[in-house]
Amino acid sequence: MMLTKEIEAAMDDSVLCWLATSSANNMPNVSPKEIFCYFEDDTIIVANIASPQTVKNIRANKNVCISFIDILKQKGFQLKGAAEIIEKSATDFSKMEKMLLHLTEGKFPFATITKITITSSKPIIAPKYLLYPNTTEEQQIESAKKSYGL
Repeated sequence: MMLTKEIEAAMDDSVLCWLATSSANNMPNVSPKEIFCYFEDDTIIVANIASPQTVKNIRANKNVCISFIDILKQKGFQLKGAAEIIEKSATDFSKMEKMLLHLTEGKFPFATITKITITSSKPIIAPKYLLYPNTTEEQQIESAKKSYGL
């Protein structure tokens, strides 16, 4: 599945994402990730910073779900796909590492990268947009700013 410009823009506007994995025994785990970006047409990469359970789970079960939202717009995406752990010895590691190091500004070391090949997507949207169809993003942003004291 190709990542659309809309998905890429939503990722750019998101500060965190949540990566859901499952162990070999089907025990779920959701972990916030700060350093992530799109890579190629159908792939998201995530720096594995303090992520031992995520890495262990992906090695046992490649199926993952990654979600992100712009907290002010309260819109984003849920993406599902197959993940793999990319080690420093992989041919694409340095290209991926360069993109992620740009985001970390060198402040967060990581030894591996989670590469997720996306197979499906669906939008995430706050209920307000559904309950009040005339709500604009600008109104939602102003409302969120007031709620968060911004």
